[in-house]
Amino acid sequence: MDLKDIQNLIKFVAKSGASEVKLETDDVKITIKTGGDDKGETTTYVQQIPVGAPVAQAPVAQPVATAAPEAAAAPAVADPDSKYITIKSPIIGTLYRKPSPDKPLFVEVGQTINEGDVLCIIEAMKLFNEIESEVSGKIVKVLVDDASPVEFDQPLFLVDPS
Repeated sequence: MDLKDIQNLIKFVAKSGASEVKLETDDVKITIKTGGDDKGETTTYVQQIPVGAPVAQAPVAQPVATAAPEAAAAPAVADPDSKYITIKSPIIGTLYRKPSPDKPLFVEVGQTINEGDVLCIIEAMKLFNEIESEVSGKIVKVLVDDASPVEFDQPLFLVDPS
């Protein structure tokens, strides 16, 4: 079934007044829902059914399984070329270096921190998560600006543990 056939089917269903039509063939599954005569809205879902799906799923699952141990080991290992410990983001979100716009920064370069000190806040899905230090030492470098988006496992701070 090509795009022109799907467009003609949508027009036909819209004119017929039906509220929902489902069509399923060997390789395509289509659901067309209309909002009624007063709204004039039509929603169409087209789903391609993959041929040989079990074969395609096996290679996809293996890279995910091999990547997970690497990601778990990375946060615990310090940078081998440096004497500093890298503190990385545990989640995806927006990093804030202050508790609120009118308050001072949680930590600054040169400041000594202890385990459990709050370093920053990362907002994820309207939840503000305090990121606490897992090491004691001195902040050497801040790698992320205030109010910037951060990814999982992205370096945030460099700490000198000595």
